[in-house]
Amino acid sequence: MEHPVRKTEIGRAVVAGLIAGVVFMIAEMVLVGTVGGGSPWGPPRMIAAIAMGKDVLPPPASFDLGVMMVGMLVHFALSAVLGVIFALIADRFVTSTIVGIAAGTAFGLIIYALHFYGMTAFFPWFAMARNGISILAHAIFGAVLGWYLYRDRVATTA
Repeated sequence: MEHPVRKTEIGRAVVAGLIAGVVFMIAEMVLVGTVGGGSPWGPPRMIAAIAMGKDVLPPPASFDLGVMMVGMLVHFALSAVLGVIFALIADRFVTSTIVGIAAGTAFGLIIYALHFYGMTAFFPWFAMARNGISILAHAIFGAVLGWYLYRDRVATTA
């Protein structure tokens, strides 16, 4: 028997994107601040610069409430939209939680490539963050996204 594919639930996809966005931001800030040797405030500033311009980029990569708020607004809006895009694509073929996690991880890596190679034409400062930390954080984003959306799917066999 084939596993029924449910209709995309937009609200659930938005929530999944937001949850994955929270985990992404925590991972990115912690990894940049520890393993990367940079300021944990660097990633939110890079995201805020999408809306505010490159003048908010480090240095200094210190905390600024206004910059942080704009960075989080942009980040979580993108996370929600990406959650919906992923669900619209993946609902067609994800049959189990593990497939959801794998597909989400692949999606996260595709998003990394689009952000850090394609979008640098518009936001050239993203090129400076082409590194293992950014790759890992995007993979984590996708894995959490896929897990949350498909955590209740169990593959069925004939």
